[in-house]
Amino acid sequence: MRFSTKLPVVAMSGLLMVASATEARPPQAAPAPAAPAAQAAPNPAVGGAAMDATKPITANAAAAPNLTTLVSAVKAAGLDATLAGPGPFTVFAPTNDAFGRLAAGTVDTLMKPENKATLVKVLSYHVVPGAITLEQLKQQMTAGGGTAKLTTVEGETLTVTDLNGAIQITDVNGNKSYVEVPDVRQSNGVVHVVNGVLLPKLG
Repeated sequence: MRFSTKLPVVAMSGLLMVASATEARPPQAAPAPAAPAAQAAPNPAVGGAAMDATKPITANAAAAPNLTTLVSAVKAAGLDATLAGPGPFTVFAPTNDAFGRLAAGTVDTLMKPENKATLVKVLSYHVVPGAITLEQLKQQMTAGGGTAKLTTVEGETLTVTDLNGAIQITDVNGNKSYVEVPDVRQSNGVVHVVNGVLLPKLG
């Protein structure tokens, strides 16, 4: 299965706007820099669960108690086989709390079969081809004068900015998310756990 970047978009009646009162904020502790490849640190835990670098993204995500909404969404979108494939992929993985910041009813609406195309579009916007570590992101930001532009599998871009160690990701609508757990190594890429849902242009 391949990601499609040409999908019909189902009107969501404004449900996909992030609630301003509960917008994602920078984590209190700055992400630790990636360890040199020659002395790789233990893989970070996610939600208290150990992550196995020899397993694919879907297997590790399923083991994380704070990624259950994402796992359900990936299955509903039919992308679980793709994210279990060879990749490599870089996934910005929203936590359950991140999905909870969306307007009431958004997740349930997205999970409906008739909205599958929109769900695929939203999830694909969290995936970038290749395995991009935090250190590589920082190198791209340095080369870009402080920001990096990443083209997602969905086709639109994400803007990454280093705010004194807090890695901020801004979507095309201006919504901001922050990396909570970087560099979770997978057999088919890398996952960066984020505290906000990223949204492409919809409608």
